[in-house]
Amino acid sequence: MPVRDTFGRSEVPFSETRRQIVHLAMGAFALLLRDLAWWQAALAAVTAFLFNLILLPRLGGRWLYRPADRSRGYPLGILIYPLSVLLLILALPNRLDLAAAGWGILAAGDSAATLVGRRVGGPRLPWNGDKSVAGSLAFAVCGSAAGIALALWVRPAVTPVPAPGAIVAATVAAAVVAALVESLPVGLDDNISVPIGAGLVLLGAQNMTWNAWLEAWPTVRASLAGAVLLNVPAATVGWLARTVTPGGAVVGALIGILVFATTGAGGWVLLFASFFAAAASSKLGLKRKSVLGIAEAHGGQRGPGNAIANCGLAAWAGILAVTTPHREIALLAFVAALAAGGSDTVASEIGKAWGSRTYSVPRFARVRPGTSGAVSLEGTAAGLVAALGLAAVGQMAGLVHGTFVWIAAAGAFAASWVESALGSTLEAPGILDNDLLNFINTTVAAIVAVVLARMML
Repeated sequence: MPVRDTFGRSEVPFSETRRQIVHLAMGAFALLLRDLAWWQAALAAVTAFLFNLILLPRLGGRWLYRPADRSRGYPLGILIYPLSVLLLILALPNRLDLAAAGWGILAAGDSAATLVGRRVGGPRLPWNGDKSVAGSLAFAVCGSAAGIALALWVRPAVTPVPAPGAIVAATVAAAVVAALVESLPVGLDDNISVPIGAGLVLLGAQNMTWNAWLEAWPTVRASLAGAVLLNVPAATVGWLARTVTPGGAVVGALIGILVFATTGAGGWVLLFASFFAAAASSKLGLKRKSVLGIAEAHGGQRGPGNAIANCGLAAWAGILAVTTPHREIALLAFVAALAAGGSDTVASEIGKAWGSRTYSVPRFARVRPGTSGAVSLEGTAAGLVAALGLAAVGQMAGLVHGTFVWIAAAGAFAASWVESALGSTLEAPGILDNDLLNFINTTVAAIVAVVLARMML
């Protein structure tokens, strides 16, 4: 029986290939960013959202709806697409070339991953059996190509005109990060996760300068040998002590090398303190956690996903500290991110070990210990103390001054409530997993800290 629209007309049956072709074609509208002011581009994105919401289904566009869209009554991904473009424009109003790059990555990368993954098949990704190596490579390559082409097209409209090499480097980095985000086994719509991943890279890249890198390079180069000699044995010891998995040891070593090279010994000390606080708290109260069935897998061992989730944003902040003229703010983001990552685990583990009453956020209904997003008085207090302690370590390590200690701790504390609210509502349905929640936690902490610092400066 043919599918019919609201006017009784026969509809074209759904095809994922056709949907992805339309998804790709929508990226061509990014060409208009060369001739539009940022507010005009933002208004156009809002108009596109309203069109998709109100007019598209009435003009025969329901053939783009996936079965899940039909059951819920609206096309989630199709509505999110223009909103994601809007966020890119609002985040980069003075760099519409980079906004165009993010749009190109979203349009071409995501479509290429689906189309190539379905047609080519081949080996699956170790961390997600639903995604293929070919699809992820297609995402990175096609997303980079489309992003670079669109960014270079819009480039003449930016003042001052940015260097093409910087645009290419930023776009490729953003496409690779977005491809990694797209490959993660979470239920979050790609039209949300991909532009967020790409946007974070592009947002930092807009502040990078060649002079800042040249000034920092001698120090970075001098630190590399020591970074390797320190982090490889430390990661090996962590693996032998069974605090990290083999994959976690490799990724942890790479992050440690990057952190030491960009933030110095002080940054590495804070990284180690954050990891130690998390690992030690995971070992506390293991008997009770095991009885309740809420002990961490592998006895609290940290894997590569956990390392990236808790330290990836901090590593990116370290890169910004040596590639932008805003080293002080970048180091504040670095400290806030690590304080958030460490204190969040401390709060969770202390709450599970000794929390007398646990509540879900934001409803504050009584729940079992270990419930996703649950908070307890004991865990919250421990997390706050850990955030202040780790921020204080950042001060003693010479990364932030006195006022910024409180700002970093405030960012970490605020982020913990955001994570709890998201965990209570989005983790159980599979929309977000624990690693992605941890990454959101560290990102929110860094953003809150930077915003507070900007308000005070």
